[in-house]
Amino acid sequence: MQRMDGGGLMIRPSEIRDAGELIALDHLVWTEETTPGPLKWRSREDYLQHSPPGSQLLALNKGRLCGYVGFGSPSPMKSHRHVCEINIAVHPEFRRSGIGRQLVEAVKRHVRDYGIRKLRLRVLASNEVALTFYRSCGFQEEGRLREEFYLGGHYVDEIFMGLMLTGEQNEETGTA
Repeated sequence: MQRMDGGGLMIRPSEIRDAGELIALDHLVWTEETTPGPLKWRSREDYLQHSPPGSQLLALNKGRLCGYVGFGSPSPMKSHRHVCEINIAVHPEFRRSGIGRQLVEAVKRHVRDYGIRKLRLRVLASNEVALTFYRSCGFQEEGRLREEFYLGGHYVDEIFMGLMLTGEQNEETGTA
């Protein structure tokens, strides 16, 4: 899957060679404002064990990593296979340029091939920019854990959001 938009943005699955850039982007993007605990990978191997090649779609602008969407099953249960949990990171220099939306659309297309019926994500209630973005992409709040985290001297809710994907039922799996 290599997909280009009109402006030269390429979206493709992650590869082992991308690990260094992805680690750097995680350290830049995942802060106390965006996650309950900043991601600090102990090593490249640690990162690759958590985020193996192919578990993300990368957005590249002229070869430069500008964002990714990670995706995976929220649990190993067969009854949960129709759900995919996602996380999105966009480099600060590329925010508000449409890359996040293109990544959401790309992951929707990608996971449909695997019988995914629903996307879900988690976001801090204090992250208004992300909440506004997710709502604009069609995600709806499905649950809230009140005062789940204590960050920056305040208690912060964790919000669970979901987006149903439309399509025909797959008779074998019961999924779209």
